[in-house]
Amino acid sequence: MEITKASIRERLVVDVNVRMADPQDFDFTPRASLDGSTLTLLNDGSEDSTTFELDPEQITTAERDRMLELRVKLSVEGMHGVLTHKNPKPMTGPNSKKLAEPRWKTLLPLSI
Repeated sequence: MEITKASIRERLVVDVNVRMADPQDFDFTPRASLDGSTLTLLNDGSEDSTTFELDPEQITTAERDRMLELRVKLSVEGMHGVLTHKNPKPMTGPNSKKLAEPRWKTLLPLSI
């Protein structure tokens, strides 16, 4: 688990990359806490955690709302690597297709 970015929209928004052990690994239960200026995210029931330093405006927003919007990008180790056989004519334009990326958003209560 790795926090890539924290920003303010209507509330504090945190972007996180989460690496799963295999495609059937559905055990991800995030918990958030704020200690001073350090935001800590951890997976409940696991040792995995990550921290991020917030600026004063982000701290004020987090303390005001006591929640944050968590945007998670999930990836599986070894599945999303380098393509070995690329199409010589990739489609571009309005009808081109993209690979699906597993992402989700949630509101997470913040313990202070």
